[in-house]
Amino acid sequence: MSLIFGPHPKVEPKTADDGGVVIQHVRAFVFDDNDQEKKSGGGADCHKQAKGHWIVDSDIANPMSVYEQYRASRTSWGIDAMGSIIVEVQLSNGMVGVGISIGGDAACYIVEKHLSRFVKGQDPSNVELIWDQCWRATMNYGRKGIAVQALSALDLAIWDALGHLRGLPVYKLLGGKTKERMPVYATTARPDYAKEMGFHGAKFPLPYGPANGQEGMRKNIELVKKWRDAVGPDYPLMIDCYMSLTVPYTIELARRCEPYNVKWIEEMLPPDEYQGYAQLKKIITSTMLTTGEHEYTRWGFRQLLENKCCDVLQPDITWCGGMTEARRIVALASAYDIPVIPHGSSVYSYHLQICFPSCPMAEFLVMSPRADKIVSYFGKLFKDEPLPENGYVALSDDKPGFGVTLNREELSLKRPYPTD
Repeated sequence: MSLIFGPHPKVEPKTADDGGVVIQHVRAFVFDDNDQEKKSGGGADCHKQAKGHWIVDSDIANPMSVYEQYRASRTSWGIDAMGSIIVEVQLSNGMVGVGISIGGDAACYIVEKHLSRFVKGQDPSNVELIWDQCWRATMNYGRKGIAVQALSALDLAIWDALGHLRGLPVYKLLGGKTKERMPVYATTARPDYAKEMGFHGAKFPLPYGPANGQEGMRKNIELVKKWRDAVGPDYPLMIDCYMSLTVPYTIELARRCEPYNVKWIEEMLPPDEYQGYAQLKKIITSTMLTTGEHEYTRWGFRQLLENKCCDVLQPDITWCGGMTEARRIVALASAYDIPVIPHGSSVYSYHLQICFPSCPMAEFLVMSPRADKIVSYFGKLFKDEPLPENGYVALSDDKPGFGVTLNREELSLKRPYPTD
């Protein structure tokens, strides 16, 4: 039985003659070459870094750690293979919005060859309609991964353009502030530096996983002890496991970490291991468990919530479906009293988090090669990315959209699949 008694009339945006503004162009770009993307600091792909950077060339447990030939560097197995996508949405009045994600040429193809048909000629205010049509149209090959990352970049570009059109920051379009500035913790190879920089906590990567046996476990705990001793007994310390562990290994890790007051252990299992996460949540009480960085859309996060998989959700706003979907995820989580602390995504996350009481703090990845100074998360991609100061990030009340400007002067971008 249907509650729809007849077809809904098509949404018809106002024409320019009627004073309307519509989306006129959709353009998807990548960096001109791989070396330039690395020299630019990675752009939207934080793993697209030069040799020797801590995030790719230090010991970090990951899904490929079980293969010894891929342990030395995460780039050896292609963690950086896809690269950035930068999407521009241009309105009929000339205003431009920018959104980003990872996915490279493949994501550009999806945006230009498929999704643009649902965007061009549409009123940028109709974000829900655009998102729903893009989602439904990609369901046969999408739902997660590159298709949703492409949609995320497009969605963020539309929100940015809408902010420019309305003359408002995105957070004001979402409902305004619930906090004057965002407290920030650091993801870093050097928690001691993070404390000195004023961050409200530090998360460091776990170096070894199950394939390294008991010797690896011993070294893991030695590192936890080292950083606990370095930052003192009360400074919040967290551990990022990047989908590398098993249920038994995580239980043992949590037990051995008990003397060191670890705030949370993050993303221990593969993303689809919902039952494993639920099992861990029942057993481990000495520390919080977090996940969601590699989850997609409200349907994936509903699985985590309904199965009671974690204490904190960590969607990436540039991956999970963009701002339109992220605000749904936050609302869904609030019904379960689960806080949301998004993964990375810098300014795109900040505009979401500052609006909702259930988003208590933000993550900042310390992207300097030695983790010894604060640099822009997106490298040289934007001219004016807001950076933490003394452990907080503030957003402008005056800059429209996401408040950042694409750095075209220093970047060489190419458009692999132009459609207009």
